[in-house]
Amino acid sequence: MHRYRSHTCGALRAADVGAQARLSGWVHRVRDHGGLLFVDLRDHFGITQCVVDPDSDAFAVVETLRSEWVVRIDGEVRPRSDDTVNQDLATGEIEIFIRSVEVLSEAAELPLPVFGDQDYPEDTRLRYRFLDLRRQRIHANVMKRAAIVSSLRRRMTEAGFFEFQTPILTASSPEGARDFLVPSRLHPGKFYALPQAPQQFKQLIMIAGFDRYFQIAPCFRDEDARADRSPGEFYQLDIEMSFVEQEDVFQAVEPVLRGLFEEFADGKPVTAEFPRIPYAEAMRKYGSDKPDLRNPIEMQNVSEHFAGSGFKIFAGQLEADPNVQVWAIPAPTGGSRAFCDRMNSWAQAEGQPGLGYIFFRDDGAGAGPIAKNIGETRTDAIRNQLGLGDGDAVFFLCGVPRGFTAFAGAARQKIAADLHLIDEDRFAFCWIVDFPMFEWDEDNKKVDFSHNPFSLPQGGLDALDTREPLEVLAYQYDIVCNGVELSSGAIRNHIPAIMEKAFAIAGYDADVLETEFGGMLRALQYGAPPHGGIAPGIDRMVMLLCGEDNLREVTMFPMNQQAEDLMMGAPSEVSAAQLRDLHIRLNPPE
Repeated sequence: MHRYRSHTCGALRAADVGAQARLSGWVHRVRDHGGLLFVDLRDHFGITQCVVDPDSDAFAVVETLRSEWVVRIDGEVRPRSDDTVNQDLATGEIEIFIRSVEVLSEAAELPLPVFGDQDYPEDTRLRYRFLDLRRQRIHANVMKRAAIVSSLRRRMTEAGFFEFQTPILTASSPEGARDFLVPSRLHPGKFYALPQAPQQFKQLIMIAGFDRYFQIAPCFRDEDARADRSPGEFYQLDIEMSFVEQEDVFQAVEPVLRGLFEEFADGKPVTAEFPRIPYAEAMRKYGSDKPDLRNPIEMQNVSEHFAGSGFKIFAGQLEADPNVQVWAIPAPTGGSRAFCDRMNSWAQAEGQPGLGYIFFRDDGAGAGPIAKNIGETRTDAIRNQLGLGDGDAVFFLCGVPRGFTAFAGAARQKIAADLHLIDEDRFAFCWIVDFPMFEWDEDNKKVDFSHNPFSLPQGGLDALDTREPLEVLAYQYDIVCNGVELSSGAIRNHIPAIMEKAFAIAGYDADVLETEFGGMLRALQYGAPPHGGIAPGIDRMVMLLCGEDNLREVTMFPMNQQAEDLMMGAPSEVSAAQLRDLHIRLNPPE
């Protein structure tokens, strides 16, 4: 028999009754049942119940066992009685009657429990992540992640894509987030950068003639942490295709993501078709470019019903500024003063002056200060436009939309969550399309790129020459699921003159363009195919499929919110000798 095991802790079944077995694993827990000692033994594959009575030679050793000791157990496979069968365990029909035990290693007192799924301070969990990973939920998440990545690789290969690796040490790029810099020993004073994404390399792969590329790509950005964004590093399914238009990318990516989510969604339905929603429409209807379509609420412009009305707060703004609008946020089933007052208080806590509202009583009458001021006719017109019924409500925001859109989107989600309108048991995908090519950078008082600077403007060079920059749309798109942005993508610009003009509009003169993006510019001058791609985030897809709200629950070794690896002690100080090799002198802040 093997030194450590004849079976794993998830392998034995009723058909093995009577066999001799050897298992090795961690002591999940020890239970004393009136003289009988039960040991739940755990390994990567599962849990097997083991039992010993006082007559066994192994009893004295089993009495000493503690949680997370590593032991080897020899014994006989026996059937459990009908009333003790555990249907929740694959091994639940059998148990091992212990004949001998060998302690392979002992565990010190645990800083956090492995048995169960209790909440524990994040710093403790991350400092002892190797223990946290033993917990059933986290272990299952990591294994699901591995299966998801394996499925993605298979699906991409079957779709005719080829996996290539791109460099990790590359040049710093001025766009996007902050780079992680790596000093060069051989070139004093110069630095490599870790790639924020393989953007330029995957375009160069297309220019080199490889046609269809994918990679499970590590990306590095020196950003602050959020629940849906890891500090430091993350992984994405990086994709690029040649001789394609926007719809070709959609048709290639949709089956991969739909199939992946159907495979791992545990029976939850997945969107059959991914609707295409223009950016401007998404902002107007949902107040967000990553709308949660499980939420049925759609906002509407109701300015005409307030213009010249008795509600002077809104009517005065509409008269004074043609850019002002009044938006309505329907609230089905929210028709009570108590709910409307709670939403108004929430808005004030969010730094807003409040939320105006009308609610409709069961007798059909509109109620609230706004209804009184605008009158029954206008109130009924609003009700009819929004399709509201008795017992519903509607909330209002007034101003220049760009000033309140984000808050309107948050209010839409808050209303739907509080009224239980969101269908939690499905995955709702959509594409957001027609993003603006440029945006106004208020801090630097200049036009800048709104998304990827290598995107193709709709209308090409003619659009850049003849339209106002902020009116130019791009072949840029996001894919969104349940309100989570999984990825941005674009059809790339493959014409040098368009690249030069677009960067000039964004304030990059020819010398800067050559210095920062010379490699890409030169490549475009030697026959570049039309091409485009996308890069769905692996971490976010796994988070959604595991039903988690935080990426740290699906990442093997995450950092904390301050971008620290508490387990390994990174970032750390380095020796003076290492700094001398790199020709670096430290100048930390006071």
